[in-house]
Amino acid sequence: MSIQIRTDEQIDVVDVTERVASELPDIDRGICTVFVDHTTAAVSINEAEPRLIGDIKRFVEGLSAPDGWKHDALDNNAEAHLRSSLFGRSVAVPIRDGALALGTWQSILLVECDGPRERSLSVTVTPSV
Repeated sequence: MSIQIRTDEQIDVVDVTERVASELPDIDRGICTVFVDHTTAAVSINEAEPRLIGDIKRFVEGLSAPDGWKHDALDNNAEAHLRSSLFGRSVAVPIRDGALALGTWQSILLVECDGPRERSLSVTVTPSV
């Protein structure tokens, strides 16, 4: 299944936990993998507290120097590729009792590094046998 997410800023962090949870099939146990289908965005698990979201944005902004990247000659977004590479493209979350088994403060976050854009998340659920 696929989820579409609109980001609003060049560097943005969007809590997608509820959107992912709403797509879960009726299974008791398994693994839910969330994969972002882009090279300039990432997926992470962290707390979705507003001050921390701001801190994550500030951290991402500071991850690389703005000039001198060879890829910029192509489409001027090398920084976004480099930033998103540090977070990764996917997360795997256990499913227990039919729900995402996240910790108390854990949320699934889309980390936008080249927005604003429309992003696509692939959600794959593998039932436990």
